[in-house]
Amino acid sequence: MDLTIILGGIVVVLLVVYYLYASMIKKKNRVQEALSSIDVQFQKRADLVPNMLRTAAKYMQHEKQLFEDIVELRNSVKTTYDMNNANAVAQHMETENQLQSKLGAFQVRMEAYPELKSDGTMIEAMKAMSNVENNISAARRFYNASVGTLNNAVETWPTSTFARKMGIDAMPFFEAEEKARESIDVSDFL
Repeated sequence: MDLTIILGGIVVVLLVVYYLYASMIKKKNRVQEALSSIDVQFQKRADLVPNMLRTAAKYMQHEKQLFEDIVELRNSVKTTYDMNNANAVAQHMETENQLQSKLGAFQVRMEAYPELKSDGTMIEAMKAMSNVENNISAARRFYNASVGTLNNAVETWPTSTFARKMGIDAMPFFEAEEKARESIDVSDFL
């Protein structure tokens, strides 16, 4: 009888340990899945950039530096990085934010070129870019939700013990740049 209780206790402990281990693996994999979804959208955006720049170059010869900055950032975001390394992920996110900022500046400067805004190829490229940006936004929300779940597990006991032993660290959230958080002065646009 005593042996049955002891064996039952051991089985329960082993099941709990397995559950905690498996839940950490699932959370880590969910974050990587979310990060991969973001990367797919980033790749789509990076693929659209050359077409937009080729079309715009016909009209916007005075914007050469902006074009060069966009191309340089586009090439940077296409490099591979370690999805398990929080610092590498944070650096990748920062580069993506810089590219997004430069693309925003490109769209603002495009306003000064009415013939460019009415170009059929550019209209299609801008529609595609808008769609990709919406998909990136959705993917970032999914990523942040997954990171929140993982980070909660990494930072709370007993799963924090397993996370440390498994080498799973808290991951960074996708956050808006400081510039994007600033208030907009509407009088600048009037």
